[in-house]
Amino acid sequence: MRWQMLALLFFARIGLGFQFQTLASVGDNLVVAFGFDYAQIGLLIGLFMAPGLFLALPAGFSGRFASDRILAGMGLAALSVGGIVSGLGTDGLTIGLGRVIAGAGFLFATLYFSKMIADWFEGREIATAMSILVMSWPFGIAMGQIGHTWLAQTFDWHTPFFVASAYCGVAALAVTTIYRPPNDQTSLKGSAKLSMKPQEWRLVVCAGIAWGVFNAGYVVYLAFAPNVLVSLGSSTLTAASIVSFGSWIMIVSGTVCGLIADRFGRRDLILMICMTSAVVALLLIQVPGAGIPASLLFGLLGMAPAGVIMALIGQAVRAENRAFGMGVFFTVYYAIMTASPPIAGYLFDIRERADDPLVFGMALFAVVVPASLIFRYFKSATPAGPHQKSA
Repeated sequence: MRWQMLALLFFARIGLGFQFQTLASVGDNLVVAFGFDYAQIGLLIGLFMAPGLFLALPAGFSGRFASDRILAGMGLAALSVGGIVSGLGTDGLTIGLGRVIAGAGFLFATLYFSKMIADWFEGREIATAMSILVMSWPFGIAMGQIGHTWLAQTFDWHTPFFVASAYCGVAALAVTTIYRPPNDQTSLKGSAKLSMKPQEWRLVVCAGIAWGVFNAGYVVYLAFAPNVLVSLGSSTLTAASIVSFGSWIMIVSGTVCGLIADRFGRRDLILMICMTSAVVALLLIQVPGAGIPASLLFGLLGMAPAGVIMALIGQAVRAENRAFGMGVFFTVYYAIMTASPPIAGYLFDIRERADDPLVFGMALFAVVVPASLIFRYFKSATPAGPHQKSA
């Protein structure tokens, strides 16, 4: 049953990446339509993550009073509504409002999808399961990189938002009607009292930093690598297709990486190899004619350990604290994700060099390994409790 639930959540979670990518795909259209600069485009991208700064802890706490299924379904519904608002936008304020609404939905959906998988796979194949789950994000983004770009060129910049909203609406219906919790979780409830131990707080913060900088580096790549390729002579659609190549590959490589981690361990060595590859890929994509090899390296190795990093949260807290722990985890994640795109956009605006944001992306990827090593240090400092199984 757990694999059927994973398949359902994978299908639904594709909508998160599909909706997120709308703004990045139509960014150039908005520059022409509204006269935005790229710092403003970065801000609109970042607004998608902003609700997490304020809602992650309440969202985690709300799991004590409502089912995971309902809260995840509500998140998908908000993603649909937010996309419609942005698609109907006639100015930056309305587009931004839609991004915030969608971002709030993204928070709830992401948090409870992660909790659902941690509940179903606790202590068994969790790195593999998390790898498969998180690969739905680049799957949706890759769909959007090509599909949204084509829709915007064929119709107008509004259309990608409406198409993504339709997908999220279908996903909301599927999750609320089909999902079932594992038998041993149906009656598990946390108390109203917050009881996370100091070690759990430290572990959750380290895991949130690792996951935040990893995803922020990916978003910087998605938003600015196409500009690098265009500056080297590629067309807009060709550049989007080359960049999306890495996202398609990581759907497979991420799953394989999770299987390897579950089978052989050596997670820190895996992260070192993969993050070095991510940095090399961002350097390589700036070389004329090297776009496809760079995208291949980025997808094959650079982004492969997504599930390995995400699995850290499953090791950080006890089952009864998992929903609130997820809230803390995503608060840290969203703080990093909200700040990073505007910083990258500002770096681009200073000199109008498309490769400057990629240097920032390299720095973000470089932080993943030390954050993971610190997590391992804190994890080994105190023996794990009965619910803190190693993944």
